[in-house]
Amino acid sequence: MQSNLIIRDVIRELNETGVTVFLTTHNIEEANLACDRVAIINRGHIAAIDSPERLKNTIQSVQSIEVAFNTVSLVSVEDLAQISHVSEVRKQGDKFRLITEDPPGVIDGVMEYARDHNVRVISVNTLGPSLEDVFIRLTGLDIRTKGVKTID
Repeated sequence: MQSNLIIRDVIRELNETGVTVFLTTHNIEEANLACDRVAIINRGHIAAIDSPERLKNTIQSVQSIEVAFNTVSLVSVEDLAQISHVSEVRKQGDKFRLITEDPPGVIDGVMEYARDHNVRVISVNTLGPSLEDVFIRLTGLDIRTKGVKTID
């Protein structure tokens, strides 16, 4: 982790002196944090090139709720996926990311789920689309399924 911070600092310092740095990475979050312009390449062709934030704004309909509960072991990904307006659930460490186009409705559903399952919500964050979401949408590939085409 410390090496990532050092690399980011070196890139930032070089860029501040007017040097253009080309960074090739498969780590989408690293590109989001380190770069002021990102090119998404699909099968050798540039699918999109812009700032990370502008790329994310191209798919603004993808929203998510990140929620943490006091007891992760009592929470089921399958049960959370049954909440109305949730299109996908990803477990990320001790948190769950619920993909939706209706964040307020999903927050209501999460609170109801917590009451019904006798767990407490520790934190809730509303998140916009990630650079990974942009990559998946632009390429049609799902990196969680090793490059298998997603079905729209």
